[in-house]
Amino acid sequence: MTSALDFIHRWVAGADQTGPVLLLLHGTGGSEDDLLPLGGTLWPGASLLSPRGKILENGMPRFFRRLAEGVFDEEDLVNRTRELADFVEAGRKRYDLGSRPIVAVGYSNGANIAASLLLLRPGVLAGAVLFRAMVPLTPEKLPDLAEVPVFLAGGRNDRIIPPENTERLARMLETAGAAVALHWSPGGHGMTAAEVDKSRQWLGKNFAH
Repeated sequence: MTSALDFIHRWVAGADQTGPVLLLLHGTGGSEDDLLPLGGTLWPGASLLSPRGKILENGMPRFFRRLAEGVFDEEDLVNRTRELADFVEAGRKRYDLGSRPIVAVGYSNGANIAASLLLLRPGVLAGAVLFRAMVPLTPEKLPDLAEVPVFLAGGRNDRIIPPENTERLARMLETAGAAVALHWSPGGHGMTAAEVDKSRQWLGKNFAH
């Protein structure tokens, strides 16, 4: 199993020791620090686990390789997804998380590998908040994601991710049994304050203890 130290990461032991742990997954060129403020906004007092992607693309950290914009190296994606899943499971032991739910919060490249985690390693995540995600891959067999809540936020004018791709991901997750909340913003690839607030409310509704 991957050591919890294998990824450069931040661990923030929040004051709320019974709520969900947020797994923060940055976008291309980000770092383990990027989404810490977002995590604190989405669930004040939450414990935060935030790794840095290991792949470098022109010096910019990512969680898996791509061959071109929107074209993923699927073999690498599968391997990196397994590696990240092992890291999360090792982190559960290292930071003594017990049975607390781990919810991914991902943006762009981070949202894509979070979606891949749901599809390839069901059970690792209790849910996910995916900002600007697209279909990462099509598994040979869909997992059982019955009652796993997923908040999916897309941009109607996103020039990187066509809206129909986000809709296809939503359908794929729903077919696997996930409870998908699909939210649209009128803008592009950047996150908006309105959808952050919507996702905060959604988290509270689905993971309140």
